[in-house]
Amino acid sequence: MSEKASSAAASLFDLRTVIAILFAFYGVVLTIMGFVTATPENTAKSGGLNLNLWTGIGMLILAAIFIVWARAKPLGADEPPPGDDDRPPTHH
Repeated sequence: MSEKASSAAASLFDLRTVIAILFAFYGVVLTIMGFVTATPENTAKSGGLNLNLWTGIGMLILAAIFIVWARAKPLGADEPPPGDDDRPPTHH
């Protein structure tokens, strides 16, 4: 596998990316529900706030933060294994 393909697979399965996708999915669902079910009866239950809408927007913002974090600080490449020489490392 090439270095670029390996890096793309590692970034796709980075936990931050998976979490961002989940937050984005549920954020979209809640935002849509906030627009669709915004009735005075439903907002009165939550003290006058449209909780589905605001929670969905908050989840979308959190998903964007996770995506920016994953892009700004990608996972580091693993160090290659030590060579075949039998010498112990010379760390002091």
